[in-house]
Amino acid sequence: MKCMINFQIFKFSNFQIKIMAKESIKARQRKREKMVEKYAEKRKALKEAGDYKALDLLPKNASPVRLKNRCQLTGRPRGYLRHFGLSRNMFRDMALEGKIPGVKKASW
Repeated sequence: MKCMINFQIFKFSNFQIKIMAKESIKARQRKREKMVEKYAEKRKALKEAGDYKALDLLPKNASPVRLKNRCQLTGRPRGYLRHFGLSRNMFRDMALEGKIPGVKKASW
């Protein structure tokens, strides 16, 4: 049995290594985003006309449903905060460093 461990951050004393998504996965996401933008008008027109056979002939990646929300810095797909476009890990790090205006740690 093979054991696979996938940590987001490895800590060695004061040194941190952040693991990012593979470049191929991030490139695939960018390709999908371009394709959705390219076919948006055509998809809208076909949907309004009710021509679902022609809609089926469009590329699969032209559908906005196939897009995945990913962190803009690391490409992490989970723990995504829409308002900031970041994963929770990067949001926390940037907020603590004061890089996100108007965000500070809560205390009450």
